[in-house]
Order: sequence, then C-alpha cells, then structure tokens
Amino acid sequence: MSFWYNIDRWWRSHANLRTLYLLLLGQTVSFVLAMGSFTSSLVSSLGVDAPLTQSSFNYLALALVYGIILLCRRQKLQISWYWYLLLGLVDVQGNYLVNKAYQYSSITSVTLLDCWTVAWVIALTWFFLRTRYSLWQLLGAAICVLGLGLVLLSDAGVGGGGGSRPILGDFLVIAGTVFFALSNVGEELCVKKKDRVEVVAMLGVYGFLVSAVELSIVELKTLEATVWSRDNLLAIGGYTVSMFLFYSLAPIVLKLSGATMFNLSILTSDMWAVVFRVDWLYFLSFAIVAIGLIIYSITGEDRDCVEAPQDGNSNAGYHVLHENAEERL
Repeated sequence: MSFWYNIDRWWRSHANLRTLYLLLLGQTVSFVLAMGSFTSSLVSSLGVDAPLTQSSFNYLALALVYGIILLCRRQKLQISWYWYLLLGLVDVQGNYLVNKAYQYSSITSVTLLDCWTVAWVIALTWFFLRTRYSLWQLLGAAICVLGLGLVLLSDAGVGGGGGSRPILGDFLVIAGTVFFALSNVGEELCVKKKDRVEVVAMLGVYGFLVSAVELSIVELKTLEATVWSRDNLLAIGGYTVSMFLFYSLAPIVLKLSGATMFNLSILTSDMWAVVFRVDWLYFLSFAIVAIGLIIYSITGEDRDCVEAPQDGNSNAGYHVLHENAEERL
C-alpha cells in the first residue's frame, strides 16, 4: 500500500514539475516574442516599410544555422519538400501581414488582435486533428483572453491606441492570425511526427525563398527609396535575433504541449513588452492569464483529448491529415 502511495505521489510531483516547466518555457517564448514585437514596431516608427525584407533575415539565419546542423547529420528529409514549401508560404504571409499592420495601427491594437490566433488554432485542431477540448480547457482559454483584455483597458488610460489607418491595420492583423494558426498547427504536426531540427531548417529555407520572391515583386521600389541609418539597421538586427530565438524555442513548446497551449502562453507577450511600466492592471492581467494557463494545463494530458482513441492508437488525433499523405511523408 505504501509502495503504490509513493508511486502515486512521485507521479503527481512529476506531472506538476512538467506543468511548471511548460509554463516557464512558454513565458520565455512569450518574452522573446515581446522583444520581436517591440523591435518590429521600432522599425516601422523609423520609417522602414519593408516587412518582407525584415522577415527574410530571420529565415536566412534559421536556414544557415539549422541547415548546417542538418547537413552534418547527412540524413534524408523525413517530410517531402512541398509540405515545407506550404508551411513556409503560410508563415511568411502571417509575418508580412502582421508586420505591415504596424504601419497603420498601434502596437497595442496589433498585439491585442493577435490573440485571434487562439480561436483559429482551436477550430483547426478541432476539425483537422480531431482534438477534443474539455469545458475546463475552453474556460482556461477564455480566462487567458479575458486577462489580455485588461491590457487594452490599461492602455486606453495611458495613451494607447492610435495609428494612421487603424481599421486597415486591424484587418491585416486578423488576416495574419489565420496564417499564423495554419503555420502553428502545421508545425506542431511536423515536430510531433518528425525531427524538430529538420522542421526549423526547412522552414528557414523555404521561408527565405518565398520572402525573396515576394519582396522582389512588392518591395524593391520601397527598398530603393529607404534611407538606411544605424538606428533602423540595429532595429532590424534586434528583430532578427528575437525572432530567431522565437522560432528556435517555439517548436519545443509545440511538441510538448500543442499549438493551443503555445498560443495561450504567448498572450502575455504584450505584458512583457511593458513590464517596466507602473500600472497595476498589467500585473493583474498577467496573473489572470497565468491562472487560465494553469487551468488549461492541469485539466488534460498530452493534447488533452477528452475522447480516447478507440483503436488504441495514441496518434489517432493526426489520422485526418495523414490519411492521404502518410506514405508521401
């Protein structure tokens, strides 16, 4: 009896440590994303309107660093190239639309509307990955979004908002969240089934190729008219470093906890961006989002599917996407 009690106690403690680890890792990713949002807004404020060029440096860095690691392994790709091309395509569009939105809307509006990604991810995983969320998980997600709403209330009192064309900026952000959701779910599928280093390397390669093609069509004239200075180059460099860290850490969170938990975790990025501002609503909103994350984390295990697979296959949640493509992957 004592033996089983100790086993149960150890398991509960281990599960708690795993939950704590995921929460801390998620907040690390959120903090890095906040750095990326701040530097992207800074690039826009310095008069540089080149979101594709801005993102291409990040993709190039990913391709070089992780591509070299992949080449040293001398292994064949585990997933066909056209799946990586599709993943790179949707990811580039998401970055382009959101970075473009900074030209028309405020950083507060962009960050707040970015939480739409959570809704799209829940819908996509529900329909395509057969993930079934419990009411407690949906409640946890709702609490996270509610906590982020307090940030808007605080910003409204300290001068947030604004922008030259806020309606257009808001539309660009919402459209960008659709592509981010597709990218997150696709990346989760890849890192859970295949190799993380390969996924990041190929995302960098095809993301850079797509960015290069699109910027040669859309941004060449803008680049020629841009007056480059040390400040905007440093801002782009800061954005590149921040996003490189984000893309390096994000697959780990996606593999361990899934796209929904990942997007709920990065809801706090807006609060990290203003961590040095003295406003009690920011601390309250951070606490509420943390409570929502804890509720979501402890009410399920490993994608938190309510309905267990009837055939005993733990990967049944991916059956829909793999039904027609499993052999080609």
